[in-house]
Amino acid sequence: MKFTLPYWYDLHTHLRQEDLLEPIIRSQADMGCAGFLAMPNTKPPVAKVFKSDDLPYWSIEEYREMIVKSGGGRFIEIITPLYLTKDTTPHMIEKGAKAGLLKACKYYPPHGTTGADFGYPFLNYIENGVFEAIRDNNVTLCIHGEEHHLPPEHYFDRGGNAEEIFYKERVPALLDAYPDIRLACEHITTKCAVDLVLSAGPTVAASVTPQHILYTVGHLLQGLQYHLYCLPLVKFQEDRTAIRAAVTDPYNTKFFAGTDSAAHTVKATECGCAAGCFTGGIAPQLYAQGFEDAGVDLSSLEGRRIFENFLCHVGRNYYGLDKPDQVFTLEKRPSDVQALSTPAGDIIPLPLGLGNPKLNWSLSL
Repeated sequence: MKFTLPYWYDLHTHLRQEDLLEPIIRSQADMGCAGFLAMPNTKPPVAKVFKSDDLPYWSIEEYREMIVKSGGGRFIEIITPLYLTKDTTPHMIEKGAKAGLLKACKYYPPHGTTGADFGYPFLNYIENGVFEAIRDNNVTLCIHGEEHHLPPEHYFDRGGNAEEIFYKERVPALLDAYPDIRLACEHITTKCAVDLVLSAGPTVAASVTPQHILYTVGHLLQGLQYHLYCLPLVKFQEDRTAIRAAVTDPYNTKFFAGTDSAAHTVKATECGCAAGCFTGGIAPQLYAQGFEDAGVDLSSLEGRRIFENFLCHVGRNYYGLDKPDQVFTLEKRPSDVQALSTPAGDIIPLPLGLGNPKLNWSLSL
């Protein structure tokens, strides 16, 4: 079984910085990416638009220059969201959007994930006019949808979790205030989030990772497979079923590929486990496996159309990106998974970390 696909956009990924930047960008190119949305949770965060802004952060201008210098110039489009902090103002949003540099903003729950130390409470942005400015300037608000500062018994419990609380309380409040805001619900993990996206208007969409199509929390906990530890956590069978149904819907216009690929040279430490699964270089193969596991027949024209729509078209249409001319090939043939060598140390891809040195699919450019 073999078929070609147009190059695709990874609309949620972590390129990191310094010695990791060049090899991670190369891994994006190696899997047929036409471009990407590069997360701004660097050190310091990308939390201002212009170099000249008098704030102690990196700017979108600077980070884009770093990306291009490290091999990013080969891609059609690079989107770097503005990290929302206590210093973000409506004027920053308006000025950045009018200059053409600001296309997306990123909300992180304070201290909720890797590099989220500069996050600010969600409600503040409704009250201080930042979300209104995002709406008024047609900027996309990308959200890490988890409630912050929860006690452990509420963070992940049989009756609910941080993501469910966020999508039951915070997102409805946002959409009540600004029903036509462009809202990208990133790396969704729950049926609750799927249901909200489906019920919302056309400006609300969601990215989905390979791991949340493939796995449940049982895979994480059985043998403590820490390479599967990411945030938001993989959830339950009911949640995976809802996600699979959403991405494999023949009429899907809201759910698209965003790997949340996150590189760590040291995944487990004495004080905890770094959050993030590295899927650079192999994401289309993992997505293909996930679609097959969900019952999609990729040997059929209809099955391939459904898969191509999710991987290559829904996200591109949502962000208004150019259609690539290049194509790549997926083939149902085993391929090896190898660590990504970087000057800072090896990065272990998710399948290899789970003890699977081979994939069911191969990719060629």
